[in-house]
Amino acid sequence: WLDRETGAKCYMLSARNLFIVWGDTPQYWTWIPLEDSSRFSEGAQLMHVCWFEIRGKIHSKMLSQDTTYAAYMVFKTTYNFYGLDFPVQEASISAGATNSTRKVCLQGNDDDDGEGGVPENYRPMVPFPRLRLRRRNRRVVSHEENVALPQQRADGWMELELGEFLNEGGDDGEVSISLVETKGGNWKSGLIVQGIEIRRKKSG
Repeated sequence: WLDRETGAKCYMLSARNLFIVWGDTPQYWTWIPLEDSSRFSEGAQLMHVCWFEIRGKIHSKMLSQDTTYAAYMVFKTTYNFYGLDFPVQEASISAGATNSTRKVCLQGNDDDDGEGGVPENYRPMVPFPRLRLRRRNRRVVSHEENVALPQQRADGWMELELGEFLNEGGDDGEVSISLVETKGGNWKSGLIVQGIEIRRKKSG
């Protein structure tokens, strides 16, 4: 779609178009239907992993030249999610010769109750009784740590800014985006991924 203010091209990579480690193993990730507020008919639900790694790529020619973009993970959480607050995740964006990395956290400080906007009739499958782990490993992410936190969207989903980049153009360029947490060794569950949205970065 096009940005309303500038006409810049915007794009969203669906969960199916992302590389998700263990994404084809139902014990760790499963594919579920999404409600009408989603751009896509299905999404990926995190069941139970300690190695968390999601990557996406898009060709530069699919975006507007000489435009600064930001990439956002668009997601929800189930009511009994855990392990998404600590350790924090690492987001990276590579565009041309430019690379940027930042600390991010899929769980905001106001998510103590685990409510993620999932429909009332939604019943996630949880293979292991790990609910206590989230409480025991609970950390409050400090704003002083310079960690990016998720924001609520108008469509009912959450979005987490993974970083920004300048699309300088060139038909042969490629933008790589990643969200990773593999060093902590703690188990994670309850994330529902719709995709990664790439849109013009608004000033201010």
